[in-house]
Amino acid sequence: MTVEIGVLIAIGGLLLSFFGYQLNRTKEVKTDSQQDAEIRTQLSYIGKGVDDIRFELRANQKDIGALNERVTRVEENNKSIHKRLDNIEKENA
Repeated sequence: MTVEIGVLIAIGGLLLSFFGYQLNRTKEVKTDSQQDAEIRTQLSYIGKGVDDIRFELRANQKDIGALNERVTRVEENNKSIHKRLDNIEKENA
């Protein structure tokens, strides 16, 4: 009789352990899936941010190109003005 009680207690302990393991495993799966979803969401936000930065960088490069053209024109005009002033000074001298 004592052996039967011991075997029943051992089997009961195994069943409790097994069910406890199953409950914890499903909780881990849920936790892991939540963490994966959060990571994917954060990665998508980061990806969108990188795309926005690339777009702004291209726009800045276009603006810099336009400014380079304007500066070149101003420098050319400045040279021609200096030449005119030099010619005026020579005529007045």
